[in-house]
Amino acid sequence: MNIFEHGTGERKRLALDPALRFTHAVIEGQFVPRAGDLTARGKRQERLHERAALTTSRVFGSRVFVRGVVEISNYCRENCTYCGMRRENRQLSRYRADLDQLAELLLQNRPARITDINIQAGEDPVAVREIALPLIRLLRRETNLGISVCLGTLRYDEYAELKAAGASIYIIKFEMANPRLYERMAAPGTLPERLDHIRHLAATGWNVSSGFIAGLPGETSRALLENFRLAAELPLAGCSVSPFIPGEETPLSGESCGDIELTLNCMAALRLIRPDWVIPAVSALNLAEPDSGYRRGLRAGANLATINLTPADIRGDYLLYKRDRFIMTEERILSAIAAEGLAPSTQSLADHYATRLEKFCESTAA
Repeated sequence: MNIFEHGTGERKRLALDPALRFTHAVIEGQFVPRAGDLTARGKRQERLHERAALTTSRVFGSRVFVRGVVEISNYCRENCTYCGMRRENRQLSRYRADLDQLAELLLQNRPARITDINIQAGEDPVAVREIALPLIRLLRRETNLGISVCLGTLRYDEYAELKAAGASIYIIKFEMANPRLYERMAAPGTLPERLDHIRHLAATGWNVSSGFIAGLPGETSRALLENFRLAAELPLAGCSVSPFIPGEETPLSGESCGDIELTLNCMAALRLIRPDWVIPAVSALNLAEPDSGYRRGLRAGANLATINLTPADIRGDYLLYKRDRFIMTEERILSAIAAEGLAPSTQSLADHYATRLEKFCESTAA
């Protein structure tokens, strides 16, 4: 049951008033990251990561949420300088996935450990209408999977339609908190617009996950720290951090890769700022540090892993970074989780959020 639409009057009030949402964010008093935390190495870094891991264990135990992702379209109307799917990339073969192929994959052949599906695309309203919406309706009708979407900045009525179809989690990264850097990187729209959409999504009942990029060219330590303050001020249920990867066929292709140590320290800082957040280990960790980056992310506070289910014949053209992608398969994900002494969650991420809100409502009514 969607408690935002069918709950009591008190629950509806909590859902619609951003000031009362359970995701209302502050940086908790016990930890405010400083530049030295993000550049920490040696024993100081070990202590930071250990503290993050212990905090994750205290809140979530040993469970790691496991979702699948299907990348339904690489068309994009944005022109971000760091993304290979930018609209000015004329070398990229564009695609929209076949709905029937995705339906068969997700209904008949998905890995058993998956509890959630993330539907992801470039900013492509056509794919929203023709693929995402019918796929969400099918999954809602035929499965009990949690459904998240990462579809960029859309019209408010499109968000409402996606939610009515059965999705409950919206992933929309603010990318970078510094306005000048945001403009220089030609990130989506404008930063104020992006933040308005994040707040609107949360105020209308979505569980919103956001995130930022660490190690962008020209990023100062002050600009990096701004990301934490902004993330903590937004009404988020989760947040990610990705290392900058110089994307092929982008204006930044010749730049250096973001530092994996900086990224991992940022992940640990996010966990200590908000122990209740769901923090993904992103596949780019294994591009920044092959083989071990992903596992180190789980050690630094991550508690969400993603299996890539995009059909092999099209996923090479989902060009976030490089064509030679490090695909996080079921085997790689489950092996990484087991190697860190963790276990896949049997509860979906969507159910986790719903349960947390139920408990919050009960505590406020008591």
